[in-house]
Amino acid sequence: MSAVSTTCTREQVTAWLAGLITVAWADGHFDDTERACIQSIVEQEDLPHLLLDAFEPLLPAQLAAALGQQPILAENFLRTAVMVAIADGDYSEPEHQLLMHYCAALGQKVEALESLRSVLDPHGAADQIAGEGHFDALQPMRQWLEGMQIHNPSVARFLCQLIPAQCPFERDIKLPTGKVVHIPAMCKINPLYEQLVGLRFRALSYLADDCHEDVSRFC
Repeated sequence: MSAVSTTCTREQVTAWLAGLITVAWADGHFDDTERACIQSIVEQEDLPHLLLDAFEPLLPAQLAAALGQQPILAENFLRTAVMVAIADGDYSEPEHQLLMHYCAALGQKVEALESLRSVLDPHGAADQIAGEGHFDALQPMRQWLEGMQIHNPSVARFLCQLIPAQCPFERDIKLPTGKVVHIPAMCKINPLYEQLVGLRFRALSYLADDCHEDVSRFC
């Protein structure tokens, strides 16, 4: 299992969080939950320049300069970035393009990202499944995400706040026009929901067991 180094400098942690915020904002949909999560972690980590009102997206070159030539650090950043991108049950083209730019800047080739792209192209995914029987196009991504352990408290707190503690339940929303919109449960529409939950659990365990923090606020 790869791990986030416990010797991350403050500059690296700051760049890591700025990169995750940039990914969260890439699709142009920044809901109240994401905003509250980022506001909270910025205040906890005393990083006022990451406040959303003054936030500047982190460029790929800036991320690479901060993380340096550390392949394990780079790969684990990308794992958390993918988790942030899929936390809302959607994986958009802007998020995919940003992740690919981050990969290039960090000198990483993550083949599993191409399997995740199948979520963007349902026809392509259908062709893969039809050609391979019960082939799971996202299995490479599942294995890649499960290969990470969290060993940085700032990143752990960010993930615990961003990833829901429970599967958001399905519900019906009645519009003023009388039309009813049905929203299915997140665990039914997100094919990587188990990986999200697993990463959140590992982050919680790290904070509780290694950092001896009270994690009740995340439960």
